[in-house]
This record gives sequence, structure tokens and C-alpha cells, in this order.
Amino acid sequence: MMIVVVRLRGTVNTKPEIRNTLRLLRLTRSNHCVLVEDNPHYRGMLQVVKDYVAFGDADIETIESLLHHRAELEGGKRLTDEYVAENTEYNSISELARAIADGEITLKDIPHMRPIFRLHPPRKGLKSIKKPYRMGGDTGKRDDINQLLSRMR
Repeated sequence: MMIVVVRLRGTVNTKPEIRNTLRLLRLTRSNHCVLVEDNPHYRGMLQVVKDYVAFGDADIETIESLLHHRAELEGGKRLTDEYVAENTEYNSISELARAIADGEITLKDIPHMRPIFRLHPPRKGLKSIKKPYRMGGDTGKRDDINQLLSRMR
């Protein structure tokens, strides 16, 4: 299972521990997104930065949408089905998305692919980046992270 993590807040007046953890997660700017595997190490890191990011379990459709629309290769080129067929053992982006969701392959295994996804700010905005999701805000663990990512296309 993969967890999708989206950074929502900046680093002004942030504790050094939180800044360092965000850097380790490769979340250097707002509206950047990463896919991490679901293990205790990443869960602990997400617990540290829960007030600055939104995260949740990613489904196959969301991973496929991120790969198709937002994945970049070195040099700013888009990830295409042809590139995936030539450089991996998978024939299309949808097959690759299924393999990533099942944990068979990681983004590091795709040659020359950047490990982050740069997203747009969400359409219709955010409710509050200062409150956790369960209190009516946007940060922290979300059950509907896929809905947020579809708004951020």
C-alpha cells in the first residue's frame, strides 16, 4: 500500500525538526506531492509533520492520474506510455500504476524520473491549513485524499 503526501503549508516560523523531516520527505515547497510506502518509519515521519501536510492511502486511479498528468522526467519532459514501455518491464502507465500500488516497484526504479509531483493549488481553495482534518481543516490524515488530489490536478 502506498501513502500519498501533499505539503500544504510553508516553513516560516517552523521548528527545525519539522523542516528537516519535510526535507527528508522531499517536500520542499507547498503543493508538492510524494508517494511513500506504508511502513513504521514513514508513519513516524508523517506524525512529526502532520500539521503541515495532508496524507492518506492512495488508490490505483489516483496514482495513475498523478503519473499520467504530473510525472516528470529529467529535463522537464512528461512521462509517456512509450517511455514506460522502453525503460521498464511494464507496457503502459496504467500497468505501472498498478505495480506501484501493489508495492512491486517504486518511483526510484524508473530511470530519470523525478520523485515528486508538482501540483496546482486546489480548486475552490482549502478550508483551513491551521486545523486538522477531523476538526474541519485540511491538514493531517484524510480519508478523502483522492478527492483533494483531483481538485489539485
